[in-house]
Amino acid sequence: MGHRREVSCVAFSPDGKCIVSASHDKTIRLWDAETGDLMRPPLEGHEDLVKSVAFSPDGKWIVLASSDKTIRVWDAKTGDLLRPLEGHENPVTLAAFSPDGKRIVSASFDHTIRVWDAKTGDLLLQPLEGHNNWVNSVVFSPDGKRIVSGSGDKTLRLWDAETGDLLRPPLKGHEDCVKSVAFSPDGKHIVSASSDGTIRLWDAETEDLLRPSLEGHEDSVNLLGFLPDARCTIASASEGKAIQLRNHDTEVCFP
Repeated sequence: MGHRREVSCVAFSPDGKCIVSASHDKTIRLWDAETGDLMRPPLEGHEDLVKSVAFSPDGKWIVLASSDKTIRVWDAKTGDLLRPLEGHENPVTLAAFSPDGKRIVSASFDHTIRVWDAKTGDLLLQPLEGHNNWVNSVVFSPDGKRIVSGSGDKTLRLWDAETGDLLRPPLKGHEDCVKSVAFSPDGKHIVSASSDGTIRLWDAETEDLLRPSLEGHEDSVNLLGFLPDARCTIASASEGKAIQLRNHDTEVCFP
């Protein structure tokens, strides 16, 4: 019943009742979060490994990004494939919904970011270009007005989500590729993780680096995010299988 190869990513539905998992076996599986039971047969369609998975804010759709250069949107209730989004020229590293669920943003090894209409699959803007290496991570701000991206060129870039314009010069400071980026729930801060083993916290308005790099991981930090309404507000995971939680003052509170 389980995946046949390593699991690359998982996500909870907004109501917490369902877990979606994606794997290098090219399938997606939906699980009951209470019982652990498989809710339906595996969803198949991608021709290469799946790199990211996310629910829409209302929990009705699931978006997946794949190394087959496509993004696919699935109906979370029926398991039907609603539409493929095609246009990237290299593997797609990540896809995410806007806060209102009407748009999807994607990042790719082709150095571009693309913004799509989630309902029709149409491309809403010309590709966002500026990074000179692959784009690893991308996310909308909580108000949906901005997009932040992190790249193998060691920089973060902040974009206008409506026009696709670059809002300011690139954010520089990391010494190796940026693997993950996230906005704080109030949209005032951006946090970034890098292969240089550090985490950096930025002011989302001025783009100033708020304090020296946050250290503690012994190798590449691959994933991070903010935890809303929690004592520990920043969670990060590294290549060495370590997980850390940090509080408001960015001090490590776990482990």
